[in-house]
Amino acid sequence: MKTALIIVDVQNDFCEGGALEVKNGNEVIVVINELIKTNKFDEIIATQDWHPKNHKSFASNHKNKNVYDVIKLNGITQVLWPDHCVQRKKGSRFHKDLNLDKKFKVFKKGTNPEIDSYSGFYDNDHKSSTGLSEYLKKKKVEKVYITGLATDYCVKFTAIDSIKEGFSTFVIKDAVKGVNINKRDSQIAFADMKIAGVRLLTSKQNLNI
Repeated sequence: MKTALIIVDVQNDFCEGGALEVKNGNEVIVVINELIKTNKFDEIIATQDWHPKNHKSFASNHKNKNVYDVIKLNGITQVLWPDHCVQRKKGSRFHKDLNLDKKFKVFKKGTNPEIDSYSGFYDNDHKSSTGLSEYLKKKKVEKVYITGLATDYCVKFTAIDSIKEGFSTFVIKDAVKGVNINKRDSQIAFADMKIAGVRLLTSKQNLNI
């Protein structure tokens, strides 16, 4: 049974000192690097937030709106974020300590200024695919292990979409961290993932690969 390790958005803007810093986000890098070193995965894939500067998820692109305000964007509930992961800027690059080999496949997301893309599989309206599901199926992957940033947004929606696409899906809890705008957001996200059929484990457990 073929497996894939998916590394969600381990980019400068989500790491220490970034525009949308995830508290202790850098801690996931050590765990992910150890997972990469095991050579147990048939595919290693990274997702990359890749926003144009006029992206409408940015609070700066709305008059009289603040970071973390919630609006409707083309009919979909949208948290307004600080400008982050702007295409070709330093913040959009993968963190230098992440051991990404050039042979690893990268899927960019959030490129459409009119819609956000938390999931590594689809934009938030599920109308546009990144091609990730098609790629995994072409490679005959059946099991997906998800790591990265952030638990309560991009990790959660990537994991739930992975289930919907028919993959056995695992989230490695010590390899993810949350934004936690509200204190319990990561806890709620883990519960939502479990309800959807995602299995939670840690890197110290037998990953059953």
